[in-house]
Amino acid sequence: MQTIAHRLALHPLGLPQFGRLRGALPGPFTHLLFPGTRTLFSKTGLWEKDYRAETRRLVEQWWHPRIMEQWRRDTAEEGSHRKKFYVLSMFPYPSGRLHMGHVRVYTISDTIGHFQRMRGHQVLNPMGWDAFGLPAENAAIERGLDPEEWTKSNIQSMREQLDSLGLCFNWDREVTTCLPDYYRWTQFLFIRLFKAGLAYQKEALVNWDPVDQTVLADEQVDENGCSWRSGALVEQKLLRQWFIKTTNYAKPLLDALDDLPEWYGVKAMQANWIGDCGGCYFDFSLKVNGEETGETLAGYTSSPETVFGAAYLAILPSHRLLHGTSPVRSALEKAFQPGRDSLTEVTACSLFTGLEVPLVISHKGEFDGHLDTVIGIPDSSEEDMSVARALDLRWNTVLKSQEDGTHTLVNSDEFTGLTREKAFDSITHKAREKKAGGYLTSSKLRDWLISRQRYWGTPIPMVHCGSCGPVAVPEEELPVTLPKLPSLTGKGASPLEAAHDWVNCTCPRCKGPARRETDTMDTFVDSAWYYFRYTDPQNRDRPFERSRADRWLPVDVYVGGKEHAVMHLYYARFLCHFCRDQGLVAHREPFQKLLVQGLIKGQTFKLAESGQYVKREDVVFTGVEPVTLSGRRLEVTFEKMSKSKHNGLDPQEVVQQYGIDTVRLYILYAAPPEQDILWNVKTDALPGVLRWQSRLWQLVTKLRGARQLGDVPNPSLLKKKEQAEARKIWGNKNFAVEQVTAHFTEDFLFNAAISRLMGLTNTLTNATARVVQHSLEFEEALAVLCMMTAPMAPHLASELWAGLSQVKNPLSPLLSRGGDVLQQPWPAVDPEYLELPDFVELSVRINNKVCGSVTVPLPISQDAERVQRLVLESPLGQQFLGDRSIKRAILSPRTALINFLIDE
Repeated sequence: MQTIAHRLALHPLGLPQFGRLRGALPGPFTHLLFPGTRTLFSKTGLWEKDYRAETRRLVEQWWHPRIMEQWRRDTAEEGSHRKKFYVLSMFPYPSGRLHMGHVRVYTISDTIGHFQRMRGHQVLNPMGWDAFGLPAENAAIERGLDPEEWTKSNIQSMREQLDSLGLCFNWDREVTTCLPDYYRWTQFLFIRLFKAGLAYQKEALVNWDPVDQTVLADEQVDENGCSWRSGALVEQKLLRQWFIKTTNYAKPLLDALDDLPEWYGVKAMQANWIGDCGGCYFDFSLKVNGEETGETLAGYTSSPETVFGAAYLAILPSHRLLHGTSPVRSALEKAFQPGRDSLTEVTACSLFTGLEVPLVISHKGEFDGHLDTVIGIPDSSEEDMSVARALDLRWNTVLKSQEDGTHTLVNSDEFTGLTREKAFDSITHKAREKKAGGYLTSSKLRDWLISRQRYWGTPIPMVHCGSCGPVAVPEEELPVTLPKLPSLTGKGASPLEAAHDWVNCTCPRCKGPARRETDTMDTFVDSAWYYFRYTDPQNRDRPFERSRADRWLPVDVYVGGKEHAVMHLYYARFLCHFCRDQGLVAHREPFQKLLVQGLIKGQTFKLAESGQYVKREDVVFTGVEPVTLSGRRLEVTFEKMSKSKHNGLDPQEVVQQYGIDTVRLYILYAAPPEQDILWNVKTDALPGVLRWQSRLWQLVTKLRGARQLGDVPNPSLLKKKEQAEARKIWGNKNFAVEQVTAHFTEDFLFNAAISRLMGLTNTLTNATARVVQHSLEFEEALAVLCMMTAPMAPHLASELWAGLSQVKNPLSPLLSRGGDVLQQPWPAVDPEYLELPDFVELSVRINNKVCGSVTVPLPISQDAERVQRLVLESPLGQQFLGDRSIKRAILSPRTALINFLIDE
């Protein structure tokens, strides 16, 4: 009965505030508990002294549905008068099971969402499914299933898993890329690209995955020439493919990076991918014996201002014109002499200059970057001059040297007389106006290949007519839906070829017989615009209403893996630029801040002699080094989690063992977001966050107990020393608010934010009993501590707040505002604190023994090197450290303390 007596002392029977508790048990037996029984304050009105595993389970069980329902109500009630905040995490492929990487990215976005909601913003934190793609089709082939049913089943399973983690998404805005109501608008945007001349079809040597039997984009082939997904050695194959002319946007995409904040090195990766946009393509039509062939070709030059001086157009021996179905192939084969520059009968007429030049097959195996066609201009290249002279070609001189060393143009039509620099801008601008090229790009960037010879993807909304050529499906007839197929093999040509009733159709233009395009789109097309659809997901008339997209865009924080730093981000940025030019949106860039998170790596055990992975249960840990059951030596590393390496973790099992909030705090505390986490429950991070949760609970227990002592709290009873202690608590509270808010808004160092909150926890834990009982400062600091913990550990913080807001005789109005902790406004720094001198009293220890304190400027109080110098220069430092050999100085990240380790 001592347990009961203690609990009743913490919260006596019959207090009138019980009426404010939601879900409190009625009747006379509310407070009759047996020894060892765990209860929950929010449910019974009784406060547990300690935060143990069973209490944690009850807390999360109680608050999980309430937090999610409150989020749903808050987002439904909010109007556009509140400032928006759009936090977006990269949507997952519905494989059927979450992995720890998912948990990390969605914990980060959920934390940011709660924080911004507490700051008064209208928050959009949506979720959807990147649901097309090879894995679903391959699984359907292996198991004899319909990929649509398999995908929908996985989505349902993963949604339940996300809900079980307490993640608060705007589920009313859910999108699924494999549903017709989504891919209808993917097709709509493709047609817009086609009508703008940016989607086109041509024969091309493509990367062919012999295992997945599909085409891969260049960026989907690794440095070893293997497929990014199947691992197969990629082959080269000539196919007629659909491309999107992203090279036309290379320069704007490169320049726009300057206006974006730092992206954890991703901006440099984007710039490197795009390359130096110092040249452009010009379009040519090809002739044989003076007759038009219908074949067109784009040639690149790094000196577009000299294009009127072109002597020839050169292609590589591997060019599609020499290997495909082009009408000029026979003429090229006739002239081709391996190992030599081969002059051919084919001529190329520039659509910009009107000049006609011969087509040359180069002796080279490759040009700069990824180029396969270049314009030979003798005035701008000694090598081009050499080729032209060797082939006895004629050309116009277009550059005239001036006395000051500059050049002006001659023999260049309307551009004659311009300086070389002005001609560069004028010529490329005029070429763009004439739709004859002129878009600045690099030699390393190629257009986006989107064709895939598979079934489970967005159908390309084009038909092929013998009379009209490729014709877009009318927008009013969208979507072109995928037909049901009886079976899939995954081999050979596109599976859609077998759907004869679907393939055979009528040409929208001439009404004659036609055939549908049987390739489907790369899934990167689906994910290039999903952030738009979230702003208006139920719209049946257009992809999105401009006013809604303009309200929410750009995305304020985009959270995802660094593996998408090139392809996905580049394509998404491209499509946003295109939509801006189409008048669909006001913003050119889709994402303001980018938060890339590292991997969560698991411990792996490999046989030292073979590299074979071993299961953890087959490892013996009793010796100095782990070995197998049979005693064989092992290599122990941390690697990306996977089934094949036996190092994966089931998030639900981890949550069941430690709790939702513990896992969230561990993920946020173990490392800065951009760094990898080496998952090891024995490291300091997990025990640290477990201890911290218990200490937070103890602080509320401490305050509730102090207020039961009988005396009404009265700050005037505090003695001078106690007032100074309370003042220090007040300063630490404000410092924590300032630092944590900065971490949540600027650098997203949640680990540093948690460290700062742990420091404030230390300060409050060390508070004397009378300060706890009588000071407003302790009460407000504890309230603020709960509020700032809430976005990261919402279940625990909600229960702490329930216990705190029901404390007897509260001094602070913070505890009388009503509502749960996530409904409280985010704390602000007290104005008086901002007016104080920016100094902090730093405690100085030598070999862990206190020897005094030194006042240092607050801005440098976390700069270990400068703080050490100031201490050494101070009278205290000169007295105790002047002639001593310092081995190390440790500046605490949590409290104002520096510890010098010296030789005794």
